[in-house]
Amino acid sequence: MHLEVLICTHNRAALLNNVLESLNQIARPSECKITICVIANACNDKTHSILQEYISVQVEKNCLPLIWHEVSTPGKSHALNYAIPQLTGDLIAMIDDDHRISTKYFNVLCSAYNNYNKIDVFFGKILPDWNGQEPPWAHEKGKYAIYPLPVPRFDQGDIAFDYTPDVPIPGGGNLALKRSVFKLVGEFSTQLGPSGHDLAGGEDNDYIKRALSMNMKLRYVPDMVQYHLVEPERFRMKYILTKSFQRSRSVVLINNDRDKKIPNYLWKKLLIYGFSALFSLSFKRTRFFLVRIAATLGEMSALTPVK
Repeated sequence: MHLEVLICTHNRAALLNNVLESLNQIARPSECKITICVIANACNDKTHSILQEYISVQVEKNCLPLIWHEVSTPGKSHALNYAIPQLTGDLIAMIDDDHRISTKYFNVLCSAYNNYNKIDVFFGKILPDWNGQEPPWAHEKGKYAIYPLPVPRFDQGDIAFDYTPDVPIPGGGNLALKRSVFKLVGEFSTQLGPSGHDLAGGEDNDYIKRALSMNMKLRYVPDMVQYHLVEPERFRMKYILTKSFQRSRSVVLINNDRDKKIPNYLWKKLLIYGFSALFSLSFKRTRFFLVRIAATLGEMSALTPVK
């Protein structure tokens, strides 16, 4: 089989270099051809230089073969849509540029592909790559834990299973899709997904939701693990609020809840959360309610009031 790794990146040259190093440190199964395709999306940093340098030494250093393309239109969905007709692999592993890859990742994917020929999409774990410098509240659970999490985490346990509707729809940070999926589902929505580093999202969830509507089969593979970088900026209030706003907005757009009047319950939620934040007796509770306010504003922003 041919396993092709797809990475879309925007102005994160150092992180891209790290993930490429991570990929080249993984065991390579002998029965599997592995290549990398990088889409440089509106990059004006050192990304192009790093990719050119990689290609210049890939044979000498026995690196995984890499090709790359430049897409000038900002937006991850534009980058993904450009990539689709360029793909040649039997199975396409989607990897973010701020991830570290588990050492048996390729072996796990090749085995899954060969053993489950009726599965269209494989999905696995995304775990925070904790370094001990994160604030204690990052690990908090319970009533006032914030959501969405500053550092993505997707963990459905250690037992493999076929997807059912009671399981959260997996995001694109750790998906492996058969190339035939792209031919059937088509392009990613350009109304969704990040443009630059604006923290928007949803393009991956929307894509999987459309695949499920076409009765495609998904399987959770617990040993298919990627670790998400833990950057200090993720714990700053501005980042947390922006992410909450953008992700809630994406959920409304995915559900096609547009061209509707903003419902009264959203105004009520906004009032309750605002009052609760104003009179909270602890910063933990205040932070929680501020995040809920941002999420509610995100929902409202995606709705177009009826004229």
